[in-house]
Amino acid sequence: MYKIAVLPCDGVGPEVVTEGLKVLAAAAAKFDVKYETVPYDVGGDRYLRTGEILPDSVMAELAQVDAIYLGAVGHADVQPGILEKGILLKLRFDFDQYVNLRPIKLYPGVETPIKNKGPEDIDFVVVRENTEDMYVGIGGSMKKGTPDEVAVQEAVYTRKGTERIIRYAFELARKRAKNNTLTMVDKANVLTHGHDLWTRTFAEVGQEYPDIKQEHAFVDACCMWFVKNPEWFDVIVTTNMFGDIITDLGAMIQGGMGVAASGNINPNGVSMFEPIHGSAPKHAGNNVICPIAAIAATGMMMDHLGETELGLAIDNAIQLALASGKLGDLSTKSGVKTTEAGDLVASLV
Repeated sequence: MYKIAVLPCDGVGPEVVTEGLKVLAAAAAKFDVKYETVPYDVGGDRYLRTGEILPDSVMAELAQVDAIYLGAVGHADVQPGILEKGILLKLRFDFDQYVNLRPIKLYPGVETPIKNKGPEDIDFVVVRENTEDMYVGIGGSMKKGTPDEVAVQEAVYTRKGTERIIRYAFELARKRAKNNTLTMVDKANVLTHGHDLWTRTFAEVGQEYPDIKQEHAFVDACCMWFVKNPEWFDVIVTTNMFGDIITDLGAMIQGGMGVAASGNINPNGVSMFEPIHGSAPKHAGNNVICPIAAIAATGMMMDHLGETELGLAIDNAIQLALASGKLGDLSTKSGVKTTEAGDLVASLV
C-alpha cells in the first residue's frame, strides 16, 4: 500500500491533478496495485488566507509518504518567488531531491517545430542537478533602488553534489541502454572555477563506466544541437541553472509544456513528481488545459516506486491517445476538454 501526498496547488494544477489521479486509478486497478492519496491544502489560496506556505507540521507528514504528486505553483495575487521558494524549492532542498529528471520524448502524433524530425529523433533524458547552483539563495543587494545598486547571486557547487548527480546519470545511461552515451553540459570555458569541478568530476567518475561513451557540450552549443540534431543525445547531465533552461527548450521540441513531465528525486528518500508547466491562472476553471504532462508524471512516479509495468502502461496509454488524433493540437483552443483527455487516456490503460 503506497501512500501518496497530493498537492494540487494553484491555477490549473487541481484540474490536471484530477486527471492524473483518474488515469492512475485505472492503471492501478488493472495491475492490482494498492495505494492511498492524502490531499494537502498548500498554495496561494492558503497563503493569502493564513499567511502559511508549508508549515512544519505538513513537512513532517510529507516526510513519511512514499511519493509526492504536485500540480502547479503560482498565484496571480501572490508576488512571484514567494510560493516558488516556499513550496518547490523548500521541498526539493529539505527532502534532498537532488535529481531533476526530465524525459524529452516526442510522442507519435505530436507535432514538433523542428523540421524533418520525428519520435525516433527526439528521445533523450536530461538529468539536472537540483539542489545547488544559484538556487541556494546566497547573495544580497545594496543601495537598492538607486543608480548605484549592486546585486550579487552566488553559484555554489560541491564535490559531493556534483559527484552524486554525475554518478546517477552514468547509472541511468547504463540502465536506459539506448545509445550508452552520457553528455555533460556546462560552460567551463567561461565559468572556470565552478565548472572546472564539474569537468574533473565527470572525468574521474567516468573511469568507472568504460561501457558508457562520454561526451561534452557547452550549454550554448547544446541549445543549437537540440534544434539541429536532437538525435545526438541519449542522457544529458548538467547544472541546476542550465538544466532549468535547456529542459524548457526540450519541452518545446517534444511538442510543448502540455506533454512535459518531471521528477524531483531522492533515490533514498521522498521524491516528488509534477508536470513542468506553470499554473496558467487565466485558464483555471475553464477545463481547457492539456493534462498529458500531469498524467505522465504519475507514470514516472509509479516507475520510481518500482511499479514498472504500471508506469509503462500509463506511458503506452498516452502514446495511444496522442496517436489517435483525438486530442487535437493539445492547445487550449483544441476543443478537447481537460476531462475528456483524461477519460481517453484512462480508457486506454
